[in-house]
Amino acid sequence: MTDLAAFSALLTDEGQALLAALRDYTPSQELAVASRLRRDHPAELVTAALGQARLRQRAVAKFGERDAHRMYFTPNGVEQSTRATVAAYRAARFKDLGVRGVADLCCGIGGDAIALARAGVRVLAVDRDPLTAEAARANAAALDLADLIEVRCADVTEVDTSAYDAVFVDPARRGGRGRVFDPEAYSPPLSWAMDAARKAPHAALKIAPGIPHETVPPEAEAEWVSDGGDVKEAVLWFGTRPGAVTATLLPGPRTLTGRGLPDPRVRPVGRFLYEPDGAVIRAHLVAEVADDLGGGLVDETIAYVTADDLRPTPYATAYEITDQLPFNLKKLKALLREREVGTLTVKKRGSAVEPEELRRKLKPKGPNAATVFLTRVAGAPTMLVGRPV
Repeated sequence: MTDLAAFSALLTDEGQALLAALRDYTPSQELAVASRLRRDHPAELVTAALGQARLRQRAVAKFGERDAHRMYFTPNGVEQSTRATVAAYRAARFKDLGVRGVADLCCGIGGDAIALARAGVRVLAVDRDPLTAEAARANAAALDLADLIEVRCADVTEVDTSAYDAVFVDPARRGGRGRVFDPEAYSPPLSWAMDAARKAPHAALKIAPGIPHETVPPEAEAEWVSDGGDVKEAVLWFGTRPGAVTATLLPGPRTLTGRGLPDPRVRPVGRFLYEPDGAVIRAHLVAEVADDLGGGLVDETIAYVTADDLRPTPYATAYEITDQLPFNLKKLKALLREREVGTLTVKKRGSAVEPEELRRKLKPKGPNAATVFLTRVAGAPTMLVGRPV
């Protein structure tokens, strides 16, 4: 049985019954479960159902309990699909632009198409892989969105998108040897995606967060998005604000826009240390955060902002610094023993020391908690000790 045939079998009444029975199964008991189910069902169907059940459990983190156990996935689909919260935010942006129809090119298993349809936007979802396209089609049906989502198995470079007022492209950034870093090695290449974007009134191109800023075309808005503090993606928007650079933090959303500020000054460590969100750092907007906080950097190459005053900001986590030490494990161990620190969080930026290695050497004990920053201050290896505000 081919992968496509096995997937189709899951959509039959027998396949649906198996998936329902496996909703809460424990993977550690898979062998016993498989043996029991094969007494009454074809072995290949049981194998397919178990595989899908595993994928659904993995997908809960991205799509939530309710949707994940109704949807269909491929291994790559779980790994590469957009987190539901991020897709919903992007769909809302399209909606706010007045977009009524989006051509979702390289749609995968349909995560973005689902979010767009739920926002009331008509979607053409295209993927060249037959199994992936079938999964997207099944997901549209399972979530009662088939009226708004048309799924087409085709090469995206051959699809006419003129009937849609926006294009969303999520090129494949993984190859047979893993992650692809050259944008022209994306599938399709980033240059093709940009040409497609320029032909539409509005467009969004999902790219790797590490893309060099100098490669962003001047007519595009570059947005870096984090969710719960983790950087998830970067997006080039066309038909919005040419040249704008933004960092968006979810949940929220809260968006910081670049103001073209010069690099912040380096100053002595003050009472508070601010750790900017990863999206802010990737977007090169640390200067904007430092300006808003009335602070500066601890080192010209380190993205830690320090200030004398506490100012609430959604774009950085604040810590109150109690001690500043030159890098010396014996002194740090003595300080933590004196403070009775047993719960130790170690963060590093600009240090070669691994946090787990340091924690093993320090062996903290006691009822109190502290955070240690391994970093550089004005070029010198330094340890800053403090606690979250």
